Order: sequence, then structure tokens, then C-alpha cells
Amino acid sequence: MASTNPIKVVEVCHITPSTQSPESAIEISHPLTFFDMFFLNSHHSELNFFYMLPELTRSVFRSVILPKLKHSLSLTLLHFLPVAGNLTWPPHAAKPIISYTPNDGVSLTVAESNNIADFDCLTSNEMHDAFISHPYITRLSAISDTKVSILSLQITLFPNKGFSIGYSTSHAAVDGKSVTMFMKAWAHICKHDTSLPPAEFRPSYDRTAVHDPEDIGPEYLKRWSGMNQLVGLDARTLKPILSPEVPPSSVRATFEFSHADIRRLRVRVLSQYGKERKPIHLSSFVLSYAYTLVCIAKARGLNKDDKIIFRFPGDCRARLDPPLPTNYFGNCVMHQVGDLDVEALVGDDHGIAYVAQKLAQMVKQLGKGALEGAKEKLAKNTDTSPRTLPIGLTGSPGFDLYGVDFGWGRPEKVEFTMLDRSESISMIDSKDGNGGLEIGLVLKKHHMEIFQTLFVEGLCNDSGYSK
Repeated sequence: MASTNPIKVVEVCHITPSTQSPESAIEISHPLTFFDMFFLNSHHSELNFFYMLPELTRSVFRSVILPKLKHSLSLTLLHFLPVAGNLTWPPHAAKPIISYTPNDGVSLTVAESNNIADFDCLTSNEMHDAFISHPYITRLSAISDTKVSILSLQITLFPNKGFSIGYSTSHAAVDGKSVTMFMKAWAHICKHDTSLPPAEFRPSYDRTAVHDPEDIGPEYLKRWSGMNQLVGLDARTLKPILSPEVPPSSVRATFEFSHADIRRLRVRVLSQYGKERKPIHLSSFVLSYAYTLVCIAKARGLNKDDKIIFRFPGDCRARLDPPLPTNYFGNCVMHQVGDLDVEALVGDDHGIAYVAQKLAQMVKQLGKGALEGAKEKLAKNTDTSPRTLPIGLTGSPGFDLYGVDFGWGRPEKVEFTMLDRSESISMIDSKDGNGGLEIGLVLKKHHMEIFQTLFVEGLCNDSGYSK
């Protein structure tokens, strides 16, 4: 009979940057930029990489894999000192900072699964209970109301199945591109037995180029402080506002768009546009997100009185003036936020074309003015009006998360664990690298069953739209 406790914690250790280098003895303090402050008190980012090794024994895991992962992590932290530090708000400071002092480090939990069948479940695309993922991620620790860690890690052994590496990060300190850079640097150092990551994975911390000419940062800080007070917290607390409990009937599933699926969707959507309309760029991102939003709206049974607020992150590194380097470490994304008329979304076969046009226009506008309407976007992003369904997007095509190889092969599955608490879907490149995309989402079971039917049948039928 399976244990009622899904995991056994073997150890909790504190991994510091390697003391063999004098770099670990320096102190660092980085002020938050307005990009960072947008994400204060937001949900932590949680992601898990599952690696399949069918012959993996406890002995090999403990004597070979775990020591190598720990050692390479310590070496990697030398290049990412802020990750080993904390997000803190000093008493007399006007805004929070990222601080690293010698002996700071990352909390690493080492665990063993008592239910090895979870591995098959979690690495499958099939529908399964959302909460199964939770024990395999360690949440960030709050040292105090005004001091929280930036990264926590958990490595879990599934005997004779494989292992997982899960992380939880503070979004106020790093965006998805930054934490992916860290994971790829760690994987490279581990796999190649080196102490130096390749140039593209060496972070740039220069924040002097991040200007705030419209004074957006104080506006963000004021709004988040007000939200803290609204729920009875201190205005300066850095603890994230608690997420609502995950409904017990919530299930998680993964759906794939092949390159051929996307090509067919593009043809079908273009056929909906009259010759008088200006052509739009229907990227894989635009088509996949539009199709998924329509399927969600139909599966949830939304009607014309409902409204969808959708959002997606836009990387601003190359869109600022002057641009930031591609390896800038921190936050440099601006959420693009829009609303959808549900009647137009689900009323006829033109719903996907309607959403795709909106998305394509927003992507195009992002290229012209990345920060345009930044203050207004925060208000829209936190809209809690009745009959409003927020749907966010996390992850990004191009991160190549399935390329994070520590030396024991590519991940069997990459999962965004926090989806059941953040009203978001995930989007990443497909595992097989064929130009397709992978969508992850969490819904109530009966909604997911409808979504699955709509998704599959809509890609198979002649029109590309499910009734």
C-alpha cells in the first residue's frame, strides 16, 4: 500500500557560492527597478524538471548524481551571487533591494518519493490531480516580513525511475529568461565538469541602463503597498499575498501543437480575413494562445455577460532605448494586457481569428513602445470585477527548457507547478524540438474534459473550430 506521505525528506542543506573563489566574500546590493517592482508580492514561479533514468538506484543517486549536482550548484552560484541572497526592505530605504552577503546561500531540499508511480503520472501529458505536483517543490522561505529568499531548490529521487529538480523563485528578483539562464549555466557546469558557463549564460547586472522617465516604479510600489494593507498586512511586507486554495477537483494536463497543427491553423485563420483587412503576422505564439483561449472560454461555459482579461509577458531587453544586453539578469518584461468580448469569442467560428488579430496587434505594438501605458496595465492586470476571468501566460517559446541537460539526458517533462494557483497557462517549445509548442493548464475536471474534446477535435476537423 502506498505511503500517505508522498515524499521522505532526506536532508535540507544550505548551498553557498564556492569559497574557493574570493568572489564569494564580497557583498552585493542591487536596487529594484520598476520592472522588478511590478512583481512585488506576486506568485512565486515554480517549475520542475523530470529526468528519466530507469536503472537509477539509491546508491548511484547518493554517491554520484547528488554530489555532482551540489558541487556544480556551488560553482554556478559564484556567477549568480544575487540568487544566493535575499530580497529585503531595509528600515530606512525607499524601496526593496536584492542583497547578498558572505555565507548567504540557497536552500536545497533532498527528498525521495514514496510513491514512485507519481513519476509516470507527472511525466505524462494525461489528465491528473493538480495537487500531486505540490510535494516535489519547496516553497520559498520568508526570513521575516521584510526579508525573503530568492531561490529554493528541491531534488527528488524516484527509485528505478529517475529524479526531478524543482525550483521556486521570487518573481520580484528574476524573470523567466533570467532563471532559465541560471538553470542552463548550472546544467552546463555540471555536465561538462567545468567552473565557467559559456558566455551566453554569464549574467549582466548593470542596472544603470534601466531608466524610469515616467516615474512608474513609485506608482507600482504604492499600489502593492496598498494591496498589502487591504488584506491586513504591513505595507512593507515582501511575503506574497496568499493564493486561494486549489479546488479539490482541479486537474492538470498538457496539450501539444505540432508544427503541422500550427500551419493548418494559420491557413484557416487567414481564410477568415477579407481582402480589405491588413495582413497580420500570425506567429506560432499568437495562433496557439488564441486557440487555447477560445477552448478555455467554451469549456468554462462563459456567456456574453462575462469578460476575459488576458495577459502575456513581453521581453523588453531589446526594445528599450538604449537596449539592454540579452544576458541582463533581473526582470525586464512588461505584461501586455487586453480584454476579450466573450460573445465574439465563442459565438461563431470566427472566434480564433478575432483573438489572433488582437494578439498580433499587441505583439506589434510591443515592438513600437514596450513601456506604453505601463501604469494603466497594472490596474488592468489586477482587475477583480465581477464576471471577469483573468487568464495569464507563463513561460515562452524560445527558452528551450527541454535543453536543460545536467549530463543525464534531456528532461522527460518540464512542468510549471504554480499554474493551479495563478490563473495561468504555460507555453514552451515542444520536447521533440519539431517546431511545435506545449501548453500546460489546470482546470476543474469537468471543464478539462470538455477542453480536451474541444482542443483535439478542433485541430482535426476541417474548419479548425469546435462547436
